[in-house]
Amino acid sequence: MPSTTPVQPHGTSRGTLPSGRSLLSIHHDQCLRLRHVLAREWLLTDGRGGFASSTPLLCPTRRYHGLLVAPVAGSGGGKRHLFLSRFEEHVVRGERRFPLSVGRYSEVFSPRGHRSLESFDLVPFPSSLYRIGRAEFRREILVPRGRHAVLVRYAVSGALADVELELDPLLAFREADSLTFENDALDPSVEELPRGFAVRPYDGLPKLAFTWAGTGGSFEPRSTWFNGVEYQEELARGYPGHEDLWSPGCLRLATGGESEIVVAASLGEPIEDPLELWHEESRRRVLRASSVGTGTRSVLDLAADEFLYRASDGRPGVIAGFPWFGEWGRDTYIALPGLTLARGDLELAGEILTAALPFLSGGLLPNVFGADPESSHYGSADASLWYALAVLRYDRAGAGEDEIVERFLPALAEIAESYLAGTGLEIVCDEGGLPRLGTTELNATWMDAVTPDGPVTPRNGFPVETSALWYSLLAHLEELEVRRGDERAAKRWKKAKRRAGRTFVERFWIEDKRYLADVWNEDGRDESVRPNMVIAAALEASPLKRGKRTDVVQRAEVELLTPRGLRTLSPQSEGYVGRYAGGPDERDGAYHQGTVWPWPLGFFCEAWMRAIGTRGRDVEHLRGLLDEFAPHLAEAGLLHCSEVFDGDPPHAAGGTIAQAWSTSELLRAYAMLDRRSP
Repeated sequence: MPSTTPVQPHGTSRGTLPSGRSLLSIHHDQCLRLRHVLAREWLLTDGRGGFASSTPLLCPTRRYHGLLVAPVAGSGGGKRHLFLSRFEEHVVRGERRFPLSVGRYSEVFSPRGHRSLESFDLVPFPSSLYRIGRAEFRREILVPRGRHAVLVRYAVSGALADVELELDPLLAFREADSLTFENDALDPSVEELPRGFAVRPYDGLPKLAFTWAGTGGSFEPRSTWFNGVEYQEELARGYPGHEDLWSPGCLRLATGGESEIVVAASLGEPIEDPLELWHEESRRRVLRASSVGTGTRSVLDLAADEFLYRASDGRPGVIAGFPWFGEWGRDTYIALPGLTLARGDLELAGEILTAALPFLSGGLLPNVFGADPESSHYGSADASLWYALAVLRYDRAGAGEDEIVERFLPALAEIAESYLAGTGLEIVCDEGGLPRLGTTELNATWMDAVTPDGPVTPRNGFPVETSALWYSLLAHLEELEVRRGDERAAKRWKKAKRRAGRTFVERFWIEDKRYLADVWNEDGRDESVRPNMVIAAALEASPLKRGKRTDVVQRAEVELLTPRGLRTLSPQSEGYVGRYAGGPDERDGAYHQGTVWPWPLGFFCEAWMRAIGTRGRDVEHLRGLLDEFAPHLAEAGLLHCSEVFDGDPPHAAGGTIAQAWSTSELLRAYAMLDRRSP
């Protein structure tokens, strides 16, 4: 398989992407190998929940691929919709037409513009260079921060005066998870704008405006359906993979000699000066890209910005993953320390934690955030416990003592009191002082995959990581009450902590095997070897002494550790599935039954440092585990860490192409290694 990166020069350190003009380049001979280049995907986000994403050829392979994908207010909690898929692009001189774009229709590629593609560069933004005769055409793509829009710049050199660029916008106007087909309900009318046009094919969706700058041009309305567009990745994942896209007409732009053209597409109001906005946004992207290096950590740091966003009301949050996840509570609070604290942004961490407080209800936080608590989904029994851990890490990172006590102590106490007394999702503490979660029908932890046969990984009762997070919360509450000067409250939480700690060891520690069970309930305990025990061994306040922490880390290293993270189940366990592939039920059946997840690697590094040490060889070993991700950052979601990988070698990537907690926990681990302390 050809590499998408230049050969590393002699002396390049492990964990470093090749240096040069771009952090990632794909060259002409690689562009001709369609299967390989179409396996790569890029992503740009707008900081408001929308994005642009596609392959280097701009040939979509997923229903989610498009140049303008954005949430729509009032559509089931602000569901993302795909508006502009791409442009069908041709260079026209007289009777001759030369394609730049690539499309796929029922196993046939048409047009085949990749034949003229000389190179693709990803950083500072997606840039494709085409050569037709003596002329060069460069296409560059930018997503402005803070608005639902996309800018496409065409820089032309060496073209004759009578050359035109023809662009046919291909529109979907449907939910990002769905597909659309030719229909009579579509309104094909076009509204004329100064140097542009606008369409609104369906009443329930916003208007899409196109404007251009930098050259003379005209728009010719001609309603056309492009039927049978094929998405290879959807078919491979067991979903329908064909749809019809509509074009309102053809945009003709004059080129010649040296010319610069910027085409803008935006929801709502049109962009009046696309060229000015392009230069403003491109300077920002270039400055940001020039501030990072080419090592694995630097690339992840660059990618981390894409997950941070603000809702329509300005509330800050974290998008769990692209292209199909939204703002998920559990994911947010696991990812928050790595996306903010590990990168030195204490202020944003506090702002996100504070913004969650109005959503706290009965000690629970949403698993899926809506515009308000009423439209949010409260289906996660552990989101509040992960929130409490994020507050602890915010506290340790240097947050103001008064802020922690006055703003967050009441929320943490509400969570604990609710768990003690009993709250939603069948949560209640038993006589042992640990919280029971979920039911046989409800998987309320992160291992929540469900098929028609029910939960794939039943964990009802007392999961090991939630019990450990509970212990951590009680320890922090004790500490905060001491700071506040309330000795009575501090003694109460201390007593609860000690009882929970004793029960934890009694129920979960397997003395003869020297590791932690995954779940305990009255019917027995599940002794499967899973990464959840590593979380318990990693926490600052843990019921485990150092020797037991060490045993857990060593067991995880032998049975769970891979170059891409930790397996969700040991290969030695019954029920292990080594490949994450097939249709939805097959993939859900493997999701937590052996599939590798990168994010527990952050806890593995933390547990190692607490249990085994932070000597030079320990740091070198752990940093090597993180640096191993360098090749992956150039092979799937470009510059991003994927959601999951196969449990079996060679650990092929799967799931989302960019997952917040994958990136964040690697960054948090790097930060811990820099400090040489967890």
